[in-house]
Amino acid sequence: MNKIIECVPNFSEGRDMGIMKQITDQIETVEGVKLLDVDPGAATNRTVVTFVGSPEMVIEAAFRAVKKASEIIDMRKHKGEHPRFGATDVCPLVPVSNISMEETVEFARKLAKRIGEELEIPVYCYESAAFTPERRNLAFCRSGEYEGLSEKIVKPEWKPDFGPAKFNEKSGATAVGARDFLVAYNVNLNTTSTRRANAIAYDIREKGRVKREGNPITGKIVKDEKGNQVFVPGTLKSVKGIGWYIEEYGIAQISLNLTNISVTPVHVAFEEASKKAAERGIRVTGSELVGLIPLKAMIDAGKYFLKKQERSVGVSEDEIIKIAIKSLGLDDLKPFNPKEKIIEYLIADKNQGRLVKMDLKAFANETASESPAPGGGSISAYVGAMGVSLGTMVANLSSHKSGWDARWEEFSDWAEKGQAIKDELIRLVDEDTNAFNKIMDAFGLPKGSDDEKKARHQAIQEASQYAIEVPFKVMTKSLESMEILKAMAETGNPNSVSDAGVGALCARTAVRGAYLNVKINASGVDDKDFTNRFLTQGAEIEQKAEALEKEIIAIVDQKILGK
Repeated sequence: MNKIIECVPNFSEGRDMGIMKQITDQIETVEGVKLLDVDPGAATNRTVVTFVGSPEMVIEAAFRAVKKASEIIDMRKHKGEHPRFGATDVCPLVPVSNISMEETVEFARKLAKRIGEELEIPVYCYESAAFTPERRNLAFCRSGEYEGLSEKIVKPEWKPDFGPAKFNEKSGATAVGARDFLVAYNVNLNTTSTRRANAIAYDIREKGRVKREGNPITGKIVKDEKGNQVFVPGTLKSVKGIGWYIEEYGIAQISLNLTNISVTPVHVAFEEASKKAAERGIRVTGSELVGLIPLKAMIDAGKYFLKKQERSVGVSEDEIIKIAIKSLGLDDLKPFNPKEKIIEYLIADKNQGRLVKMDLKAFANETASESPAPGGGSISAYVGAMGVSLGTMVANLSSHKSGWDARWEEFSDWAEKGQAIKDELIRLVDEDTNAFNKIMDAFGLPKGSDDEKKARHQAIQEASQYAIEVPFKVMTKSLESMEILKAMAETGNPNSVSDAGVGALCARTAVRGAYLNVKINASGVDDKDFTNRFLTQGAEIEQKAEALEKEIIAIVDQKILGK
């Protein structure tokens, strides 16, 4: 799975969209990066830009944007209501998919170092990327703003983390950080009362509500020894919230900012809001996502509600997302389109997965055509996907079998494993064709000069090695699927035991077919240590698959024939 991060730079220009267009054009020059949003503010004289992509491409796009901003934004002339101290004021990176915060921090610091060294802009690292506890706080880093920067930056305690410790009069300074993904999330109520919506928000938000003596509404406000108001914390961490009335919809909402969805996920916020609303005689009718959400957050929500129903979570991604949408009531106020709201779907390469997007007839026709791809490798991957799909089907049927209610979780676990293997094998259907195309592209490189011949040979070798690695993955995943198929033959719904048997035959075919591709591609690779490793391990996998196939078929025959 690809690693995806989001970048949300704030530029000190919100009135001249010609300037901002020059900056966002730089972002869009980087392949693999998708510009999602440009949100200018005239009063603040500030524009928030959002883009996503692979980490390496995102920090390249961010650097180009910061560079262009340093060329065309002059902080000496800047005025605005929002706190700021630089042309690119802040530049946070946010982990979205398949990447940890620790990895994101490394990318943030790499970006900060490059900005500091190549552009000679002082850079302070904040939030999770901070090197010191006090610099985690953005307000602390930006204290004094641009106007106070010339005096502040020469003080030892204000030495930038990267870049020169001297005042950059035109560009100011930049804060580069790594922070968690923030989800703007509104919960719909069957009331028009802002006061009641606020009360529920105070119940659940981390800050809570002001503490009062006696009566919680009219009592005297409690203050500490410094004269500050004392708050009674709410029930959810990393949540900010207020209540408001939305005239467009004619209802009150609880408006929440989920500042760390790994601490408080969307479904937890929804459930807690529903609980606290019910305690006040109010019903939650649905919810609304403002902006985008990572795929994992929707998957987690869907699986949560399936488990709550004691149903298998080993169903397709589409089904899980459908459950999440319906359970959270995301289509309560208007249609919810996952392709437009889930980040990974929004940035997906439309050319990706060409084969698996075909219907069965088109796929068969494409395979039967005069084109050399898809070939045996793609077919092996698809046969493997069909095999494990049968095992997953048996697990799901077993999970819902009458009289087996107490075993739903056991079979749900098997089905979930099967879905993961199926998804990987489906991906490998197209990846095997991509690997073949890489070889063809390498053979098409020029071979005139000695350098060109050397580069061409190297490209062919690398492509051929990759064309070994892909079918080898098919082998390992198909063998892994046989554990599920054996378990379903032994303990699954007896009425579907033949399906487990057919799945085992498919899995063994996938292993043997993929191994043929490993062997034929190995013949063109010079590095024999590399090929011998895959050939040896491949032979072992093939033997294990054949042995497991015999075991599973024996179990199936015994159950069908009673032998």
